Amino acid sequence: MASNVEFGISETTSEGHPALALFEADAKKETHEITNSDIGRSFYQLGKVYYDKADLDKAEVAFVKALTYADPIVDGFSILKTYGFLIRLASEKLEDTKAQKYILESENLIDTLSRALPTLTSEFFYNLGVVKNYGGNFEEAKTNFELAYKKSSEENEPELLSKCLLSLATNAFYRKDFELSLRYLDQLNDLLKIIKKFYLSGAMYTYYGKIFIELNENEKALNYYKLANEYLQSKKCWNLYGYILFGKATALKKAGNFDQSLNMFHLAQESIDTKIFKRLNQLIEAEIEDVNDSTVDLYLDRTNRKIVERTLGTIDFKHRFVLLEILFLLSKNPGIYFDKEQLAKMIWKDEYNPLIHDKLIYTSVSRLRKLIEPDDADSKRKYIIRGKDGYTFNPLSKIRFHMEVKSNSERSIGNVDLSSPV
Repeated sequence: MASNVEFGISETTSEGHPALALFEADAKKETHEITNSDIGRSFYQLGKVYYDKADLDKAEVAFVKALTYADPIVDGFSILKTYGFLIRLASEKLEDTKAQKYILESENLIDTLSRALPTLTSEFFYNLGVVKNYGGNFEEAKTNFELAYKKSSEENEPELLSKCLLSLATNAFYRKDFELSLRYLDQLNDLLKIIKKFYLSGAMYTYYGKIFIELNENEKALNYYKLANEYLQSKKCWNLYGYILFGKATALKKAGNFDQSLNMFHLAQESIDTKIFKRLNQLIEAEIEDVNDSTVDLYLDRTNRKIVERTLGTIDFKHRFVLLEILFLLSKNPGIYFDKEQLAKMIWKDEYNPLIHDKLIYTSVSRLRKLIEPDDADSKRKYIIRGKDGYTFNPLSKIRFHMEVKSNSERSIGNVDLSSPV
């Protein structure tokens, strides 16, 4: 067995973790029958139990113990899985240095295996793809996942095939090819109806939710997060519960349901240990601050054709296309006046004709004002101001444009999060 130093693995005792210490002592009682690899696999399984329970600190201790017993050649793929979990945990705890250490050790091990193995199997190429993903080499990762998929199909390995499909889907998601990601998930969905891998089903439905948020199909996203929660809780797997609530809250926010989304963000925060789930808490805090900013006068959501005015609430513009175009033209250029000629050209795509456009512009702006201006008589011109040079948007009003800057697909450390495949 290779030494811990050789593979950059620090020796971690079970001190402070009595259950782990007892577990280790029992495992060593019959050393003539139980190998180090057996003990390592047992610690790995124990780590997964803690991981599913969302006890990330104990999971990390167990996974590190698993590494200390593993042989780099005999247990190579198991070691890579263990590194995958440790990188996930470091990502969640925002421990960048630790994550980078495990990524480097994964790269070194995959290089060792490429020289030591007699045949490069589908499992090798799958793990190579995962390691490439850690480093952000998404094109190389894609190539290896595709090769692993092809080989696992030929070798009739349905479980590995399902992992390849999930990895191809997440790889496409990172590359923002959402339609391709959906196609891989649909294939995976068909396969999982046969092989019944619940943990993959939970991750699959979570990624469906993420993709539909990116595509602004928020009702679909909510339905898939509901399915993800049902599958994961049926297996008593709690580590993604906070992320599922966060995904639901994000979908509600993008749909313009800000009050509901705020409640859901708070519920997500209350469901986690914020000292451990640091990445998720950071995401939640940013969203709560964004939604709960009482100084914002108008939230503008062009994709869903809704705005939220601070005192009037949500206003639907689904069948008010012209009014929404006028609002966005003015609000994107606060303080800049647009005369009738400019409005005719930019909104109606026509050359200005006073017989047609004078009344049309006046009527449209009046309707828009009636929709968005607060009822307070002193605030009639709070947003849209008319001057001798035309119409402008009040530059003193505070507005925010949703879904044009922020993205829920922002990558985490090592390009993995708790819902990523290992």
